[in-house]
Amino acid sequence: MDEIRNPFSPGAGTPPPELAGRSALIDRIKLLLARVREGRPEKSALLVGLRGVGKTVLLNELENLAEQVGYKTILVEAHESKSLTALLAPSLRKLLLSLDRMENVSNKVRRGLRVLKGFVNGVKITLGDLEIGLDIEAEAGTADSGDLEADLPELFIAVAEAAQDRKIPVAILLDEIQYLSAKELSALIMAMHKMAQKRLPLVLIGAGLPVLAGLAGDSKSYAERLFDFPEVGPLAPEDARQALREPAQKEGADFTDAALDEIIRLTQGYPYFLQEWGYQSWNYAPQSAGTIS
Repeated sequence: MDEIRNPFSPGAGTPPPELAGRSALIDRIKLLLARVREGRPEKSALLVGLRGVGKTVLLNELENLAEQVGYKTILVEAHESKSLTALLAPSLRKLLLSLDRMENVSNKVRRGLRVLKGFVNGVKITLGDLEIGLDIEAEAGTADSGDLEADLPELFIAVAEAAQDRKIPVAILLDEIQYLSAKELSALIMAMHKMAQKRLPLVLIGAGLPVLAGLAGDSKSYAERLFDFPEVGPLAPEDARQALREPAQKEGADFTDAALDEIIRLTQGYPYFLQEWGYQSWNYAPQSAGTIS
């Protein structure tokens, strides 16, 4: 088969040609985004699943979906070598500055920038051009204590109120949440608790390994009432067939039923391995073949 036209895309977070089997989860997030945009309370979502099931792909898809319905988005990936503060602060700065460039001067947006400046000063981190870019007086006494559990909720309130003033909701998408420290996870949960209490237009859509649900519950007992934890697992056999067959058919080829059965048996429906098997099967099929067997 023509390798250039190979439709399959194995990789870390690489979007598949066919996002099969996730419509129920996507509809669930659509409801979350719609309700928050209308000022109605709704649980944020933390996707949980093993590696290879497509959590990162889903986060990227959900970011696009949020932007399509009018959200400003922040998408970051947690890792052990960088603090949550260092991950979020540059993106929050960019978001607030984008709000500030809209028509009319907004005191709420300016306040958000002042609170962010105080937050950065309070936690004593160096973020390159962040401090240089924020040539604005910090707001003393708000989000500047250096205690992340106290400061992050105040920062989120200031950002969400600025967004609300502009009538624009915000979605923070955070991958690999299990890498956050216990204190960072606690601060994040507390910040989202404030969003729910005040009905502010800021949602969190996160993803992590299955241990995440337990970590959140251990951190704050109310986490299970604050978040949904939709499980992202292997694809059902029919969805796995769709993920393989439809991309091939769009390129004028197809799998035999026997080939599909064997690939699904070997991969157990894990999206990454389906893509790898689809990719390799396509390349190893005879050049002139219209079927992959």
